[in-house]
Amino acid sequence: MKKKKIILPVAAAALTAFAAWMIYTNVAIAVTEYTLSFRSLPSAFDGFRIAQVSDFHNTESACRAIVDGVRKAEPDMIAITGDIIYSRNVQIDCALELVGELSEIAPCYYVTGNHESRLTDEELERLLTGIRERGATVLRGEEKIVTKDGANISVLGVDDPDFFGDALFSVDITAEEISSKLTEGNFSVLLSHRPEFYDEYKKSGVNLVLAGHTHGGQVNLPFLGGVLVPDQGFFPEYDAGLFREDDFAMVISRGLGNSVMPVRFNNQREVVIIELKKEP
Repeated sequence: MKKKKIILPVAAAALTAFAAWMIYTNVAIAVTEYTLSFRSLPSAFDGFRIAQVSDFHNTESACRAIVDGVRKAEPDMIAITGDIIYSRNVQIDCALELVGELSEIAPCYYVTGNHESRLTDEELERLLTGIRERGATVLRGEEKIVTKDGANISVLGVDDPDFFGDALFSVDITAEEISSKLTEGNFSVLLSHRPEFYDEYKKSGVNLVLAGHTHGGQVNLPFLGGVLVPDQGFFPEYDAGLFREDDFAMVISRGLGNSVMPVRFNNQREVVIIELKKEP
């Protein structure tokens, strides 16, 4: 009897703590910061800060926290890396509200995700027009040059591959496609919704890739990582975080909204902040 009196309160406390942790990690938004050094970065861009917002999925309840987190980080540029809407419940006004507020903080660059590829032509046109009207730059296979103190870097954005396939198969993103759109010799930042083309990104000569799509695997198991990611399957190689080789890096955001499953496990939503440094 004495053991039961001890075990029951302990079990109740453990369950309460677990429930509180689950609620917190599904509601609160983390700000994850990376400091990345590159040999090829122009000295003028040493300290340049990029905020990444990915996979918003019309999560209206998170809009204020996202904007506040980005504003506090004081970025020089904001990258919106796809799936700003949720194709099963399209709310374009919600997405445009977020873009409008972010555009007041810093120059914004947006690329599409797979959920945008499912919109009707009319819905997509309304979304893209609205994003441009709110001051953000839409990149659909285009390069933009960012200038600071006489030095340049390239920002390239590519459409999600689902725009170029059918219901079952999309085309791949290739190194040739990327490199053909870049100004030779520029330090380059690629915005692409999909992280699974890591090898092609690295071969293209781009320096930094910002991707999303994975939601961190939605369910994250300690020591094993994300459980399931679209287009990569179970326990994928590229689920979330930083992947780095030499003068190349890819950062995958865990995203801000959910798709299909409404709950995350051990996988907090996040805004990503990257500070670029000139490697001596």
